[in-house]
Amino acid sequence: MPSSAAQPRSLAAALALRVRGPAPTGPDAAGRRTAGEPASENAEDRPSGAPGTGAGTRRGTRPGARPGTGNSSTGAGGDLRYWLWLLPALTLLAALTRLPSFAQTLWNPDEGFVATQARQLADGGVLYDTVVDRKPPLLPWLYRGAFAVFGDESLWPLKVAAILAIAATAGLVAAMARRRWGDRAGWTAGVLAVLIAIGLNPEDTQAASFEVFMLPWTAAAMWCADRRRWVWAGVAVALATLTKQTGGAVLLPVLFVLARAHPGWSRERLMPVARLLAAYLLPIAVVAFAFGAGRFSYWTATGSGSYASVDGAVMLAAGRAAGSTAILTVACLPLLIALVYVTRVRRRPLDAADLWVWLAASGVAVAFGFQFYGHYFLQLTPALALLATAALGELSPRAATAAVAATAVLAAAFVGWGLVMERPELEHAKRVSAAVKRHTEPADRVLVWGMHPEDYWLSDRTPATRFLTAGFLTNYSGGRGGVRVAERYGMPGTWDSFRRDLREQPPRLIVDDSRGKPYRPARIPTLRRYLDAHYEKVDTVGGAVFYLRSRP
Repeated sequence: MPSSAAQPRSLAAALALRVRGPAPTGPDAAGRRTAGEPASENAEDRPSGAPGTGAGTRRGTRPGARPGTGNSSTGAGGDLRYWLWLLPALTLLAALTRLPSFAQTLWNPDEGFVATQARQLADGGVLYDTVVDRKPPLLPWLYRGAFAVFGDESLWPLKVAAILAIAATAGLVAAMARRRWGDRAGWTAGVLAVLIAIGLNPEDTQAASFEVFMLPWTAAAMWCADRRRWVWAGVAVALATLTKQTGGAVLLPVLFVLARAHPGWSRERLMPVARLLAAYLLPIAVVAFAFGAGRFSYWTATGSGSYASVDGAVMLAAGRAAGSTAILTVACLPLLIALVYVTRVRRRPLDAADLWVWLAASGVAVAFGFQFYGHYFLQLTPALALLATAALGELSPRAATAAVAATAVLAAAFVGWGLVMERPELEHAKRVSAAVKRHTEPADRVLVWGMHPEDYWLSDRTPATRFLTAGFLTNYSGGRGGVRVAERYGMPGTWDSFRRDLREQPPRLIVDDSRGKPYRPARIPTLRRYLDAHYEKVDTVGGAVFYLRSRP
């Protein structure tokens, strides 16, 4: 057995990128196998960078290495040692970069929303009926499962799961890079995937959110496509879609890889396409059938036309997009400089068309709906990590090491930002929740008229309606401001359901937490009349007005 290259003994050793590996084990002049390249010449085993040749950029090289200097482990023993070092290192790095997630009870309203949903499901609620959201079901199910095992008083199990999700994404990215460019490229890509995944506002990156749990499935889809495992690629795309709808964008680069692997329109190409699409559509069809196709499609797709419209808010959407893009650019600046230098200044093609398609498809997914929340941009990070790794492979060892080290310093700054960041809205939610507890008994139902569903979870009170935020009923969104906000812009049919909820289970307490925003009760006639007829004002906490039921 050929001797394997020495494995990195620490994360620092992996990032040093200075020690040259052994020369390739075989001739390299005619495209024959080099160290670390799969022995099989079957098309199913070739990486997707260049169909029929097996190389994305220089095969068997590492970032910062010259041709023929990359190192790759050979044999099962070498593979095992490689992953026994790399996977724990990536997990530890993910834990370190996500330490701020444990510093806050909640990082954004999405966590509070899904936590409240999970409690409703535990109490017998039915998703897309008595418990509603615009998102697919996988994350609410994950929260529900974690609460069943660990209790529902804390989100720490989900924060740990988020660490594992980031580590899994990085591991898959590392596997793709190693297959193309060698062992040290795998280390580099995996580390970069973790570091840039926190390169946004901590409210967006530290939360146990839909995007964080979508990333492993998108990376798995590309990993499977890279190995011509079309059925599993389709399943992975389906699971990404069932975590968040925009996860389905990874289907485009997967189809691109398939098209390059099977050119033409022969049966040899059509059968993989059929297997891929069947594996993608079947899980989604099963879930839709389980919930009822009409309800499922309404809540996850067809009922959100007003929410996805940018009418009247073009400049606001553009400003949010520019802000999030600027923050991510800062986090990735050394890598982007390397990428631009290699592709534009030195004009060295990276021969990674599938990665560019992946990045472009992710960009379209980020822009879909024109909300441009920062956490949407997480979808870009796996493809960015791989493209950056390819660019670093064209630089000198010193330049490549400097770029990775600078990225690590920036990541440390983002971790520090998360550790010291204050969240006034969370403090407000805690005060409101404490007041809700004072004014109600545990069995009472409560309506919080606002955009902070975490009030229900923090106060441990049951929502009086299936609509956990006023956004469903008024079309209000933080990404859209006060544009097109009124009863008539709510999701079709929601006001009928809202009135029925209030008739069947009148809330003991209503909290108006609009604080002067465009959806305040004064601008919502149905809610204003209901308050006037049945409730009296009893308290005010931080601008939130409390109404107790006074008349049946």
